[in-house]
Amino acid sequence: MPKPCAFCAIVAGDAPAHEVHRDAATVAFLDVKPVFPGHVLLVPRKHVTTLADLPADQVPGFFALAQRLERAVETTMESTGSLVLINNVVSQSVPHLHLHVIPRRPKDGLRFFLGPRHPYPSPDEAESVAQRIGAALRSDHVETPD
Repeated sequence: MPKPCAFCAIVAGDAPAHEVHRDAATVAFLDVKPVFPGHVLLVPRKHVTTLADLPADQVPGFFALAQRLERAVETTMESTGSLVLINNVVSQSVPHLHLHVIPRRPKDGLRFFLGPRHPYPSPDEAESVAQRIGAALRSDHVETPD
């Protein structure tokens, strides 16, 4: 039997959370294991696993709210900036789409980096990858959620 979704329980009001926002489409709440105080998670009320699964008509509202949350977190926590990220499947601790807004300051000790880096062996290989991704984007190989 699959494990119940922790975020669906919060959305339903069946699990406690320190909520910062709730509307018809989304819920935002403090992460229970924050990287730094003020670390907020934004989830759609509808259970979807990845960003690609979020219905296209919900994407603009979801990201407009993410922008507002970013500003609110930075202002409230008096942080210099923030880290905004979504994990899709890999490193996704709860299989329910969630966007992190993490307040950041210079020299805050967070060692988040995109690496190790794996450069293309040649400009031709980079061009080939760019062309293939562009072709997939223009074709029916990239599915659009309902």
